[in-house]
Amino acid sequence: MRGTIYWGINNIFAVRGEGDQESLPLWECRLKGKVLKDVEDEYNPLSPGDQVDFEPDTDHRGKGMISARRPRVNAYSRWNKKRSSPQTLAANLDLLVLVTSPLSPPFRPRFLDRALLMAGREDLPALIVVNKCDQGISEDTEDRLAVYQDLGYDVHLCSVVSGEGVSELKEQLSGLTSALVGQSGVGKSSLLNRLHVDSRQKVGELSTKHNRGNHTTNFSLYFPWLTGGGGVIDTPGVRELEVFGIQASQLAFSWPEFRPYLGQCGFNLCSHTQEPGCAVLKALESGIIHPDRWDNYAKLYQELAEAERQWT
Repeated sequence: MRGTIYWGINNIFAVRGEGDQESLPLWECRLKGKVLKDVEDEYNPLSPGDQVDFEPDTDHRGKGMISARRPRVNAYSRWNKKRSSPQTLAANLDLLVLVTSPLSPPFRPRFLDRALLMAGREDLPALIVVNKCDQGISEDTEDRLAVYQDLGYDVHLCSVVSGEGVSELKEQLSGLTSALVGQSGVGKSSLLNRLHVDSRQKVGELSTKHNRGNHTTNFSLYFPWLTGGGGVIDTPGVRELEVFGIQASQLAFSWPEFRPYLGQCGFNLCSHTQEPGCAVLKALESGIIHPDRWDNYAKLYQELAEAERQWT
C-alpha cells in the first residue's frame, strides 16, 4: 500500500493510506528492518509529507510496517546540533510559509534570510507571512519587507486576533501542501487553528523575560485539507536556524541582489565582504543593496568559512 506520513515519534509513524477516508484512523507503522539504511546520516529518515510504501500487519489491526520511502520532490530541513545531522521538518511541499511577527517577538530578518536561503536550496517557493499585524508595523520593518518584495518574494499580512488577512491566506493555501515555519512565539499554531477546522494545536504564552516564544509544537504534524487535496504541516518553533549544505564560496549566488555583480569584482575569488574593487560592495555603497541584507550575508559567510576551516 502507498501512504502519506502525518507524524512520527520515536520511530512510530502515523500513515494515511492512499484512498483511506478521513473518518478512518491512521495506520500505526514502524520501519521494516533497515529499509532506509541509505539515509542513516539523517536525523529522521521520515517526516510529515513523505510518501511511503507500507504493509498492513495481518495479526494486528490498524498496524503496519513501512517498507520504502518514495523519492522526494523536496524537503525542508534544519541542522540538528545535538546529533550533528540534518533534521527534515516537512517533505514534498508546494509552498513554504515563513511566519514572523512585527513586534512580539520582534521581527527578525536574519532568520528570514537564512530560511529563504534553505528554501532556495530546494527550489522551494516561499511565502512570508507577517502575523500579529494588529501590533503595528514599524517603518524599518516595512522597509525590510519591501526589500523582500523587490526580490520577488510574496509578503502577506494577517492577524489571528483581528482576523485580518486570514481568509485570504486560507484561500491562497487551499489545495496546496505547505509547511508553517518560524521562530517560537510568532503564532504558527494559532494561525493554523484559524486556517484549519480540524486543528486544535496548543498555543503558548511568550516568555516575558526574553520576549520570545515557548515551544508548544514538539514535532511536525500534517493536517490535510478537508477537500481539494493537500494540507498544512505545522512545525516546531526554532530560535536559531543553522545553515548547512552550502559552501561559503557559493553563498553569493543565493543572494538574488548580488547576482548582477558576480564576476565583475577585482578578485576572482572575491568573498564580497572586504576586498577592494568588489562590485557587490560598490553596489552596497551606492544604496542598491540593502545594508542589512549584506550584513546578514557577511556574517553567514564568515560562519560557513569558519566551519569549513574546522573540517579541513
